[in-house]
Amino acid sequence: MGETRSTLAVIGGGNMGAALVAGIIAEGAVAPEAIVVVESSEERRAALADLLPGVTVSADIVPAESALIAVKPPAVVDVARAVTIAGVDRVVSIAAGVTTASIRAAVGEAADGRHVDVARAMPNTPAMVGRGVTAICADAESDPGVLDWAEGLLRAVGVVERIDESLFDAVTAVTGSGPAYVFAFAEGLIEAARSVGLPADRVPGMVSELLLGSATLLAERGDAAALRIAVTSPGGTTAAGLGEFERLGLDAMIAAAVEAARDRGRELGAG
Repeated sequence: MGETRSTLAVIGGGNMGAALVAGIIAEGAVAPEAIVVVESSEERRAALADLLPGVTVSADIVPAESALIAVKPPAVVDVARAVTIAGVDRVVSIAAGVTTASIRAAVGEAADGRHVDVARAMPNTPAMVGRGVTAICADAESDPGVLDWAEGLLRAVGVVERIDESLFDAVTAVTGSGPAYVFAFAEGLIEAARSVGLPADRVPGMVSELLLGSATLLAERGDAAALRIAVTSPGGTTAAGLGEFERLGLDAMIAAAVEAARDRGRELGAG
């Protein structure tokens, strides 16, 4: 390629794309001056220029060594084709439901004979605060080193797990959709707290700290069942509350939610 290539092009400057770039820079994975963010919205480009100092923000795809595709699923194939034409050697997509096979078909073999390595990732929204869980995989035609590269980028915003692509619909249903389950539980707990008379303006902060503290304790101790047992005195208040969860079938509801999300992921991938 005659034109100088950036180290990394991030296609899509939405909340997740911006969070990933900020994390990559903070961790020193790629220097800001070596990154270009491609964003179609003029208003968003102006915001990104302020949010990511030193990073080039562009309306058009430019030559780059690698690309991180952070656009909506229907646009991924066209973007993968465009970044290949622009000269990338490897690409990772974070779009839900878009398989490596679809991306591979889009990149093909570059006109100049380059082989483009293809990886797929499924981050979740806590990545926006540096506490994400991201699953990654690559297709069989890619050099295994593409996973080292993808992990090096994505661990800047949380933990990274290498998962077989056949399980991506399942991991999407758990860690991808999981934050919404937690937020839904928080909403319910907030409303329940208000219904028993706690101050309406103070409850959201109390519930947020409850969830944060409990999650931190779980991360440190690593045994959800043991922690539940430790806080549950026989015949006490916690046992009474958990008894209602059991009576109403909480475990079954959670399992049904995960299965529904997994099945919908399969449908989207097949479509």
